Amino acid sequence: MVDSTVSTALFCIVSAILAVVLRQYNREQSVMASLAACAAVAGGTLLLAAPAFDEIRELLDETAAGSGYIPVIFKAAAICFITQITAEICRDSGENAIASAAELWGRGALIYMSIPVAAELIRMINGVFEGGGI
Repeated sequence: MVDSTVSTALFCIVSAILAVVLRQYNREQSVMASLAACAAVAGGTLLLAAPAFDEIRELLDETAAGSGYIPVIFKAAAICFITQITAEICRDSGENAIASAAELWGRGALIYMSIPVAAELIRMINGVFEGGGI
């Protein structure tokens, strides 16, 4: 794991240097180099995390919560990652307002996704206080 982390860190550093050098000549190519590096690292992360996702899914299947929350958890994590990368790329491009808008959208998406989970939690709490148990 450490060796792949070092390789990824070196790839990111070289990509950042390339983007900085390209920015001096052509800002659009610099942004494209950053996007390509982000896409490569994100793809590698998904491949690396696939076994962990399977293990988390198995653990949650064994709990009382069941598998209904698994898609919500993974979608929320994806929204967080996508929003963070998008905002940073926009900031690197000098578009702070667009970066803030992307972050606002990500927060709104998380709130919208959390409504069914919050509603279920409230129902569980009401059941405990009404004496019905969980």
